[in-house]
Order: sequence, then C-alpha cells, then structure tokens
Amino acid sequence: MDFNIDEIFEIAEKIEHNGARFYRKAARNVKEFEHKRLFLELAEMEDNHEKTFAIMRSRIRQNASPEVFDPNHEAAIFLQAFADGFVFDLNEDPVDLLKGRESATDILHLAIGLEKDSIVFYLGIEKIMLIDENSGHVRSIIKEEMNHISLLSQKLTDLT
Repeated sequence: MDFNIDEIFEIAEKIEHNGARFYRKAARNVKEFEHKRLFLELAEMEDNHEKTFAIMRSRIRQNASPEVFDPNHEAAIFLQAFADGFVFDLNEDPVDLLKGRESATDILHLAIGLEKDSIVFYLGIEKIMLIDENSGHVRSIIKEEMNHISLLSQKLTDLT
C-alpha cells in the first residue's frame, strides 16, 4: 500500500503550529517572568520546526514521487492508529487544555505529555521514511523535542 507523505508533513506542521500556540498561551497564563520566557522560547522553537517541515514538504512536492513503499502496511497501520486518536487526537486543540488556572507545574506536566506525543508521531514518520534524505531532518527534530522534555523536566524539578 502506498500513501502520500505530503499529508504526513501537513499534519506535522499542524502539530508544531498547535504546540507554539500552546506555549504562547502558557506564557500568558503564568506570572513568573522566567516561566513566561521559557514558554515563549519553546513557542519559537516550535515555529522553527513548523518552518522546517514546510520546507521538507516543499522539497517532497518537487520530487517525482511523494509516495512511500509500504509492503507490510506498517505505515498504513500507524496512520490509522493516529487517525483514530490512539497516538493523539489532532482534532483536540492543546490550547484548550489550558484553562488559565494551572500552575507552572501543571503546565509543565501538560507540555511534557504533548512533547512525548509529538515524539511518537515523528518516530513513526522517521520509520516510514526509512532512507529518504529528509529522515535526517526528522531525526534532528526528534532530538530537539527530546531536549524540550529534558528542559521541561529540569524546570519541573526546580519547581518541586
């Protein structure tokens, strides 16, 4: 079964866009300057990831075939799990998770969960791409998302 990787990168762009919106709202909801700055920096990083995926998507469109060979249907199974909300629900806006009453600790816990979810998705993309030249870019974004978790975890430790 073949599928269109362009659609996958469209989803990745949306994930990053939503992540940036989440961090900007988190920055508005906290009082401490240090936390505002952290969340705004993370929002900017998510903006950069979105741009990276847009560039990758553009390159894929320019190539002759945006289809990916998937003889064991692993990609299709992964995408169906994603579409069914088992990975995470794209229809659920992460900004809606913030009601304005959360502490910085609550926001950090939510953010770590969202970062984990995005890593799961990007690991799936990486596996689907196999030898594609863009898989290195996806790997670097996975590493950045992992760094976000480390940073958020350290901030959480500092608060407790």
